[in-house]
Amino acid sequence: MNKWIVGTRPKTLPAAISPVLVGTALATEINWLTAVLALTVSLSLQIAVNYANDYSDGVRGTDKNRVGPTRLVGSELATAKAVKIAALICLAVAAIAGLILALQTTLWLLPIGAISILAAWGYTGGAKPYGYFGFGELAVFIFFGVVATVGSNYVQSGEINTQAVLLSVPIGALACAILVMNNLRDLPLDKLANKRTMAVRIGDKKTRLFYVGLLITAQVICVFAYTFNSFALLTLIWLPLTISNIRRVLQGLTGLDLIPMLIRTARLQLLLSFTLGLALFL
Repeated sequence: MNKWIVGTRPKTLPAAISPVLVGTALATEINWLTAVLALTVSLSLQIAVNYANDYSDGVRGTDKNRVGPTRLVGSELATAKAVKIAALICLAVAAIAGLILALQTTLWLLPIGAISILAAWGYTGGAKPYGYFGFGELAVFIFFGVVATVGSNYVQSGEINTQAVLLSVPIGALACAILVMNNLRDLPLDKLANKRTMAVRIGDKKTRLFYVGLLITAQVICVFAYTFNSFALLTLIWLPLTISNIRRVLQGLTGLDLIPMLIRTARLQLLLSFTLGLALFL
């Protein structure tokens, strides 16, 4: 597979697709051009974060002996400069798509977009990356949960919908769970590299319980959505996958054995989001 495709970390991309899917499906009438622009912004930001993370961790030496997905800089598949340029290109694509979206809807999207771009770079970039201080999960919940879901609905409906705010919680929780699984896998090496992720700060056991709480929250709120859409009960078909993921994490898997869990978590988010989006569309 092309190294640049690998560098996008495709298995994490459901975190960018899911909020746009749910936020758009909640709209009464869908403007498909607006939906495509919103998806472009979300995906470009996610890929930019992955490239920027690859670049920043690579130049810091944090990615040495990493057990997770292939890192372009750490594995010397690409130069740090090339990966940095790739990240900046993705941020530029997000900025252009966001500008077009703002001109079509509201200019209030411009400051939100600017903050999102800064957050994408600041995760592991800059002198004091917030991802190194345990705030990565919070940022993911805010930007790939609340902002992306509510924003995707807003550009369709022109208003902040309380239902969109509610449904942003399971989307954000599952996006968080993907990062939690990533950081749980990397906990020993991050600790040695003085990368103080939330997993490093609270420890192995509490990180696993946090993951369980995120999955339970997502499943419960998806089901609760039946109060305004009876089709939301369809999300119960993924309850066995939720339970299976919880059991596997509580079994104490570590290192390489946790890589499939990241994939399973991303799959759960996409499946729940697609089913929820279908329910809302119906």
